[in-house]
Amino acid sequence: MLAPAYHVLPLAAIVRQRTLPIAGRVLAHLNQRVNAADVVAEASFSREHTLINVARMLNISAREADRFIKVKQGSEVAQGALLADAGGLFARTVRAPRAGRVIAVGGGQILMEAGSARVELRAGLPGVVSRIIPERGVEIRAVGALAQGVWGNGRIDSGLMTSLIEKQDDVLNAERLDMSMRSLVILGGHVRDADTLRAAMDLTVRGLILSSLHSSLIQMARQMKYPILVLDGFGAMPMNSAVFKLLTTNAKREITVNAERFDRYEGIRPEVYIPLPVSTEPDEPQDFYYLAAGQTVRMRRPPYAGAIGIIESLRPGLSLLPSGLRAPAADVKIESGETAIVPLANLEIVG
Repeated sequence: MLAPAYHVLPLAAIVRQRTLPIAGRVLAHLNQRVNAADVVAEASFSREHTLINVARMLNISAREADRFIKVKQGSEVAQGALLADAGGLFARTVRAPRAGRVIAVGGGQILMEAGSARVELRAGLPGVVSRIIPERGVEIRAVGALAQGVWGNGRIDSGLMTSLIEKQDDVLNAERLDMSMRSLVILGGHVRDADTLRAAMDLTVRGLILSSLHSSLIQMARQMKYPILVLDGFGAMPMNSAVFKLLTTNAKREITVNAERFDRYEGIRPEVYIPLPVSTEPDEPQDFYYLAAGQTVRMRRPPYAGAIGIIESLRPGLSLLPSGLRAPAADVKIESGETAIVPLANLEIVG
C-alpha cells in the first residue's frame, strides 16, 4: 500500500510548482534566481458583475434596444457614463451605475464588471525558476533542508530563525518574547493564548513555527500579518522528534516559512525551507512510498497524532481496531516504547 511522505529532510533537491488560481501574466523568466517573497506571476479579476437590462429600462424590444446601445464589448466606462440613448422628445437614457468595463453586449442587455482586484503569486521559496507555465506560474528548484507541517495561515516570509524551544513539549508565551527577537523567525512550542500572537505581531516577527496551537486561536492566527506554521496539530501537542532535531540544529540560519494552507488533494503542505550550500545536488524526495517493515512513520490522527514510530510488521488482512472497525493495519513501535496497532491510512512515511 502506498502512503504519503511527510518530508523532514536534512538535505534534498526541492521542486515546487507555483500557479495562479486563474489565468494571468508570468513575471519571472527561465533560470531567474528568486527569493521566497518575490512576485513571480500576477492576475487581475473583477469582484462584481452587473447585468443591465436596457430593453426593460427603456420599455422597448431587445432588438430595438441593441440599436440604441452606445458602448461596445471592452469599453471602459465611468460612473454615470451614457450606455444607451433612445432619443425622442422626452430623453430616455441608461447610464452606468458605477465605473467598470463592458464585457458583453446583446439581446438588449449590457454585462459590466467592476471592482478590479489583483492576485500576486509569490515564489514561496528561494531558488531558480526551472520551468515557465504559460499564463499560470512557474516551477522553482532549490536545494536545502525541508520540514513540513499540518496547518498554515496562508502567508510567506523569510528571516533568521531563533529557537525558543528546549524540550518537545515546551510552551511559548508572551513573556518569552522580547525586543531582541524583532524581525526574526521564532521556533516555539505550543501556543495557548492570544497574547502570544499579539506580542509576536508587536515585534513584527517574520514568522512563528509552532509545535501546536490551541484551536480557539485559529481564526486569530489567520488574521495575523506574519506567517504562522503549525507542525503537529491543534491542542497541547509536543513537537515530533524528527522535526525538533532538524529545526533546532539549524537555528541561526536564514530560513523561509511558507505557511500556505494544507491541501492533500493538490499535494500542497505548509513547510519550512532552509537553503544550504552543496557541491553535488542531492536527489528529489518522493511524495509517496510503499509501506514496509522498518520504515519510520508519523501518525496522522489520534490517539497518537504527531507521534513518530517504526513499523515492526504489516498485519495480514483486516485487523480489529479499538473503534470496533476492521481495516488494514501495522504494528508500530512508538518512541515511547509502546507498540500500537495503527491503521495504514493513519500513517505517513518520514523521509
